[in-house]
Amino acid sequence: MPFLSPLPLVAIFLTWLAVRYTPARQARHAIVLLASGIFYYSVGGSFIVILALSIVFNFYWGDLLRRTSSTPLLFTGIAVNIGLLSTFKYLPQLAQPWANLSPTAAQIAALVLPVGISFWTFQGLSYLFDQYRGEELDPTLLEFAIYIAFAPTVLSGPISRLSELLPQLRSSERAGWSDLARGTQQMWVGIWMISLGRLLGSGVPAEGVTWAFDRSAGLGFFEVWLLLIGYGFQIFFDFAGYSRLVIGLAAGFAIQLQENFDRPFLSLTPTTFWQRWHMSLSFWIRDYLFMPLAMVRGDLWWRNGVLVLSMAVFGLWHQASWLFLLWGVYQGTLLVLHRFWQQFAKRRKLVVPDLLSWLLTYVVISLGWILFRSQDLPQARALLGAALNPWARATVSLPASFVWLVLLTAAGYFSWCWLSERLEGRSSLNWIPVEGRFSFYALTSYLVVFYRSSVESFIYFRF
Repeated sequence: MPFLSPLPLVAIFLTWLAVRYTPARQARHAIVLLASGIFYYSVGGSFIVILALSIVFNFYWGDLLRRTSSTPLLFTGIAVNIGLLSTFKYLPQLAQPWANLSPTAAQIAALVLPVGISFWTFQGLSYLFDQYRGEELDPTLLEFAIYIAFAPTVLSGPISRLSELLPQLRSSERAGWSDLARGTQQMWVGIWMISLGRLLGSGVPAEGVTWAFDRSAGLGFFEVWLLLIGYGFQIFFDFAGYSRLVIGLAAGFAIQLQENFDRPFLSLTPTTFWQRWHMSLSFWIRDYLFMPLAMVRGDLWWRNGVLVLSMAVFGLWHQASWLFLLWGVYQGTLLVLHRFWQQFAKRRKLVVPDLLSWLLTYVVISLGWILFRSQDLPQARALLGAALNPWARATVSLPASFVWLVLLTAAGYFSWCWLSERLEGRSSLNWIPVEGRFSFYALTSYLVVFYRSSVESFIYFRF
């Protein structure tokens, strides 16, 4: 992971010092942008040219939309952004079957996905939409470049809105040591969450979620559900931990980013789950896709169809495959069914106990992980068959270490949620001076970085 190695952490701290003690705001912005550019180049290499082209195009096209709110101009801007994203993300997959038949198809199939393009493309699109709607956004090119290329968010989000970031960039307040302490605390939490996600994936010593999925053909009912629970927590800790790390890193520079996860596994309905999971993307889909399309017609069938379509786009955003399309349609169908249930329950004055509502939500969301994680349709069908058949018996047993790891993780997570709700705002470390807390978080994070610096790459980098 780019942030979790000693050299980037030293570079981040030196950048923070430069920003902290540079009085001129424009100069501070230039330092942040230069550091962000160097960081992206160290990860993405020559793809920084694609990032720069996206920044320049969206900035000037957004300025044009601000002065001339034209629908054809908006659609042109959308087409350019989606075309750029599709060229690298979807076109190679479409060309793959013909790679051996045509040199051109082989070249297209060999295209490499620029790191973070799915995230910063959506940020550029949100800027165009907001300018078209007439929001008061007048960034300078320097401010807009920071918005798109800001080092903490450029690789894997959270997806930001310029309306949230611009006032902070224009604030006269500079990052202080208290900001660094608070940010380091959040980074510390993120690092430990990521480490737990990696542990679930690799197992103890090497029999985790990845090992179990590779041998999923022989799993029975109990084993499949244990695997789904383990994978749900793996992707949660990995992605939510990364988001927490990024939010903390930005907070150290006095930039407040929106939360990306809010205890999603406590959700009582599928609707609530998608208001708590990958919130920056969920709300982007809601605000820029679902709401505009849903307002075209007032018919119930139309709105429900748009909801399923929006979630299908959500799935395809991850990857252009039948499995991700089916996963998105499945999630959209759950949301539609929940709407029907709400109307039915309201008419019949039915009340479902919270525990039952939570259990049903957790089960149907976990079942969807089969489509999200499976390598192909045959594997997905086999896993679904076992998951829906309580009498399915295993021919391959899961290691005891994996079983205990998943069960202890689940028990620990829900216990932590229960405890944190009762200790909200009463952190036991608040009595320690800021400098002491900063030293504690920095030291423990440093130890984890050196211990886990060679782990596999973050799950969402491939999207």
